[in-house]
Amino acid sequence: MSITIRVAEKQDCPALLELIHELAVYEKLPEEVTVTLEEFADAGFGEKPVWKAFVAENEDRIIGFALYYTRYSTWKGCRLYLEDFIVTEAYRGKGVGKLLFETVMQEAKDKNYNGMNWQVLDWNEPAINFYKKYEASIEAGWLNASFSKEQIKK
Repeated sequence: MSITIRVAEKQDCPALLELIHELAVYEKLPEEVTVTLEEFADAGFGEKPVWKAFVAENEDRIIGFALYYTRYSTWKGCRLYLEDFIVTEAYRGKGVGKLLFETVMQEAKDKNYNGMNWQVLDWNEPAINFYKKYEASIEAGWLNASFSKEQIKK
């Protein structure tokens, strides 16, 4: 197995969206993915891109990705926010996630961010154990809040 990590390109968007759907199924929320391919590609490669990503490839097939953006904290300054991080099921446990995660960590270091944030579901023990290997701080006590597009329009 020969894994290549590279910067995502616009033509990768359909494969990334497939992996996003796989992640949503794993997280037991497949109906929550409502973004279209056009919206997704525009947000990453349009006039005002808001995200970047690294992809993991094996034999020209995308088998994982890590999507991130810059987040600003009034307490901490600029930080890298890891929005989605997935390796397709058949390649888990083979070091692909380690390569992707360490590439994102290097990006945070290269950009001189003041840190890196992400979320992990409290029941996702494999992910929690993975992050603990890096001595990540996993916080308790914060609840996620959000509005849908429809709620904002009201």
